[in-house]
Amino acid sequence: MRTLRVVGLHEDGKSIVCEDPARRERFLLPADEKLRAAVRGDVPRLGQIEIETESQMRPREIQARIRAGESVQQVADTAGVAVERVERFAYPVLLERSRTAELAQSAHPIREDGPDVRTLGEIVAYAFGVRGQDYSQATWDAWRGDDGRWIVALRWTAGRSDNAAHWQFSAGAHGGTVTALDEHAEDLLDPHRTPRTLRAVGAEAEAEAEPADEEPAQPTLDIDAQPDPAAAKPKPKKKAHPAVPAWEDVLLGVRSQRG
Repeated sequence: MRTLRVVGLHEDGKSIVCEDPARRERFLLPADEKLRAAVRGDVPRLGQIEIETESQMRPREIQARIRAGESVQQVADTAGVAVERVERFAYPVLLERSRTAELAQSAHPIREDGPDVRTLGEIVAYAFGVRGQDYSQATWDAWRGDDGRWIVALRWTAGRSDNAAHWQFSAGAHGGTVTALDEHAEDLLDPHRTPRTLRAVGAEAEAEAEPADEEPAQPTLDIDAQPDPAAAKPKPKKKAHPAVPAWEDVLLGVRSQRG
């Protein structure tokens, strides 16, 4: 790499004339914002200029995307620049997200009768212990939603399934408050309740496995074989009565043979 020396300002007033002392070759260098930042040693400004030159995404937009929950890799892919150039602008926002997730763990979940005396972190840690899950493997994160409010997320793996619970965090006195936004979040706030997703599946399986009670079949009549169902009923037997002798038998003293 050859070393150049500055000769002076070009007659156009917008460029600097540089010269190679060995070969006496002269070069014209635009006195733009990038050069001025380099002279000042303003490295962040140089990185910002590079991103603005290579991509239509400005640093403020990069930070807004990171604050809304996107990862550095996602933003870099969208902007079409290297990850390293996004990291310098994403770093302070990532710290903000991490700090918010930490603060939310000290917030108090909202119950029907008001805020819980325990913190979100205490309740969730207890819920993991009750279920025999490793709380140390769970990860916390936070980002701003479309309405500008902070959303706190907890992600963990149970068996082969990836799970996530979300709460809305409101900073305030005594740690602030959190409100459950989905069923996983509600289940973690009630450790002794079986997760509804599992209970629903079991109920459906039992319903499918157990057939409905059936009433015993009623006898049917064969209409073709018995045209008159009433005629088919057995007639009641008549009671036997003693034979009464006719009057002439009584006069003659003879027993009649009539039945």
